[in-house]
Amino acid sequence: MRSISVAGLLAALIFSASTAAAQPQTEAEKLGYIIGMDIGASLKQQGTELDLDALFDAIRAVYNDETPALSPEEAATIREGYIAKRRAAAEAEREAVAGANAAEGDRFLLENRNKEGVVVTDSGLQYEVIEMGDGPRPAATDRVRVHYRGTLLSGEEFDSSYARGEPISFELDKVIPGWAEGLQLMPVGSKFMFYIPSDLAYGPTGGGPIGPNATLIFEVELLGIEGQ
Repeated sequence: MRSISVAGLLAALIFSASTAAAQPQTEAEKLGYIIGMDIGASLKQQGTELDLDALFDAIRAVYNDETPALSPEEAATIREGYIAKRRAAAEAEREAVAGANAAEGDRFLLENRNKEGVVVTDSGLQYEVIEMGDGPRPAATDRVRVHYRGTLLSGEEFDSSYARGEPISFELDKVIPGWAEGLQLMPVGSKFMFYIPSDLAYGPTGGGPIGPNATLIFEVELLGIEGQ
């Protein structure tokens, strides 16, 4: 075992003490520590890669009215470049996801259209009758009441009126094209499955949990046409 001198041991202890987090004592220390915790949590959540020493130096300089190492002009240029870089990375990632979703949707719809009971309309909407009702069919401007469940191709459920415990009402000309078309094919009392291509759903923008160019699956039950 390598021997350690008393002087070396003391030096190691001093270094360890200096790098360990000191317990805040005063109200100002505690407040500073709490703010630091908030900043640290925010930066970690964002996944921002930065130098903490530089961060502390900048905070200290600005707080103490010292001259920062970067001029306002230099800081603005660096900030704009960083934002542009992040935007470009996000757009590249979005385009990659959109391409993958489009390819997955095409494969699914090509296979699904050949399944027994699946009907394909001129627009590319695919639907399957689960239960055919005997009521009237809604017109394009009618307001309808439905129960529904929406899933991604992965099987992940992203929305459901069944889960909320109550149906939803809406005007047919206010929803995505796949719904507007499909519901006009349904007599009241029917339950259909809709297989909706992305161009009849949320397209290249997506929305919420629905990614760009996502093909969607809906189980839809037409409960009634309001006013009838």
